[in-house]
Amino acid sequence: MPKTLNPLQLVADRWQPSERFVRRAALACVVMGVIIVVTGGAVRLTQSGLGCPTWPTCTEDSLTPTPEMGINGVIEFTNRMLTYVLCVVVGVAIVAARARAPRRRSLTRLGWTQFWLIAGNGIIGGITVLTGLNPYIVASHFLAATALLTVAVVMWHRSGEGDDEPRDLVARPVRQLTGVLVAATALLIVVGTVVTGAGKHAGDAAKDIHRIPLDWHQITQLHVDFVFVVVGLTVALWFVLRAVNAPAAPRRRAVELFAVLMLQGLVGFVQYFNDSPELIVGVHMFGSCLVWIAVLRVFLSLRERGGATALPAPSGEPGAAAAQPATASSR
Repeated sequence: MPKTLNPLQLVADRWQPSERFVRRAALACVVMGVIIVVTGGAVRLTQSGLGCPTWPTCTEDSLTPTPEMGINGVIEFTNRMLTYVLCVVVGVAIVAARARAPRRRSLTRLGWTQFWLIAGNGIIGGITVLTGLNPYIVASHFLAATALLTVAVVMWHRSGEGDDEPRDLVARPVRQLTGVLVAATALLIVVGTVVTGAGKHAGDAAKDIHRIPLDWHQITQLHVDFVFVVVGLTVALWFVLRAVNAPAAPRRRAVELFAVLMLQGLVGFVQYFNDSPELIVGVHMFGSCLVWIAVLRVFLSLRERGGATALPAPSGEPGAAAAQPATASSR
């Protein structure tokens, strides 16, 4: 039987990207994940959530917005088109990871996971429009985008290390404390979506947009309580890392997380005491992405898997004999 042609294998046979290119492609996925969250927030904050009143087309008769729909239709449609840009960026990361020699299945799996998350979240976005901006679906849309960002950060981190068995850099109780920090931050983000669902920015100027039937001030207070929990756990983790003489990288990541939390807290207070102006809310959404990235980097810094695998030197060049055995041992 003739061998089935695999397009990705054909690319790998003709192109071997550098380790730096693969890592930059993975970082581009992280950047695009943040952009998707922020632009999605811009759609809601500009009351453009129903700028295109149906899905997957913009209107029943047009794929694109019509002049009568105004700027709201343009904003909503532009956000939809960014999904295709995100797909291209993730596609480049998948191809680069697949073409890299030796092949690293862990990276390509993470790339494909991002692709399917994008597809799933696109459907959730369509349901959001078709249900008239149901706040629970809107929250699910944001959380799915956060899941995508999570996988992108893991791929970025993994692209800079090898595929050896993970080795703990700290004792198990320290990792458990970090796990509690990650869980508390996740709950903080979930409660933040409830604050959004109960708040005044429904995403459209219509008065009949359904909102989560909770007192906005009370749920905001719960959100603030979780902020203090996360900040307290971050400070505690930093002291523990110093006490156990942890490597510099985890301690530096903890300091970075604390700095991001302080900036995000400042933005949050400005937002609350100024009746949630749209621009500040948008900055707060950007900050939530940075907080989540920072806490994931703390968690991922507590293990190592060796250095990233290197591309073998062509035979006949200096160093080829040394490079080939090293490559074989890493397979």
